[in-house]
Amino acid sequence: MDGIKYAVFTDKSIRLLGKNQYTSNVESGSTRTEIKHWVELFFGVKVIAMNSHRLPGRGRRMGPIMGQTMHYRRMIITLQPGYSIPPLRKKRT
Repeated sequence: MDGIKYAVFTDKSIRLLGKNQYTSNVESGSTRTEIKHWVELFFGVKVIAMNSHRLPGRGRRMGPIMGQTMHYRRMIITLQPGYSIPPLRKKRT
């Protein structure tokens, strides 16, 4: 799993599962074509659309110093009707 980090389970992503759309966080350096090729190869499904957006990092304080976490990219992958993928493991917080 080079490109996909983990699946995202929010209210919106659970609602999108009914439309055959899957949401996951991916590495920020990955391109859409790389992720599409990887998903089709690994899961054996047909991807018809991909939407992505870059989410900003959050601020973290370490004593008097204010730092920032890395930004990341979130992809919403739409599959053809009749295809589905098993849910990816949820990231532990």
